[in-house]
Amino acid sequence: MSSGRRARRALTVLGAGAALLWLALPLFPIAGWILAERWSHPALVPQEWGVRGWREAASAGLGPALGRSLILALAVTALATPLGAAIGWVLGWRLTRHPGPVIGILLLPVLLPPVAVALGFDAVLVRTGLPEPVAVLALLTAAALPYVALTTAVAFARTPPILAEQARALGAGPMQAALRALLPALRRSLLVAALLAFLVAWSDYVITVLVGGGRLVTAPVLLGSLAAGSGNTATVAVIALTALAPPLLLLGAVAALTRGPRPTTERSSP
Repeated sequence: MSSGRRARRALTVLGAGAALLWLALPLFPIAGWILAERWSHPALVPQEWGVRGWREAASAGLGPALGRSLILALAVTALATPLGAAIGWVLGWRLTRHPGPVIGILLLPVLLPPVAVALGFDAVLVRTGLPEPVAVLALLTAAALPYVALTTAVAFARTPPILAEQARALGAGPMQAALRALLPALRRSLLVAALLAFLVAWSDYVITVLVGGGRLVTAPVLLGSLAAGSGNTATVAVIALTALAPPLLLLGAVAALTRGPRPTTERSSP
């Protein structure tokens, strides 16, 4: 290995380590607060240790809030992934002559401020009488669609349509051709797209509060309400770190499932 290549690798490792440290730095005091009974300035470590934050988080409804967040995120993932993949199929294989308007409409939930989208949808909700949980589910699905559609569009663009055509020529039906020929080539991108949809729903606060009317208490909603008060630092730290666990576990699972050589049926990037 040449000295230049070793230097580049060392710089890459140092840069990645510095970036990870920068991202993890705010978590250090939070990690200290989850076992702190009392921690006042200017002490560098808690003066008293305990599990008060865990008790208060449990009494505040952390368990049910996490359950609602999980159900909502899984429902959004189940809806947004196939819908977004269908749009990605149209865009990736250029099945429409005018992809620009499709992409523009697709990006509207991202380009518009979430508060404006939530308030506008809330006005429609009042007139239609749609239940708040259903409205939150619909709006979060729309918010996740751009990420799923654009991720899968890139995957479809790299996957030649001839794979499905060859499977059909060998006697496979449309569903068999999709499952046996296309799905293995698209598996990685579909997993990443599903992860993005899950993260959009799991981390949402604005839409759930405004459209849900404060009655759909998810983990971010509970965290925001307690963080707005004073004297709740230990409880807020417990909720914040607990809410990090499902996304991190899912991220690790997706990373493990997508590890390995790229399928030969997928076109390599230029």
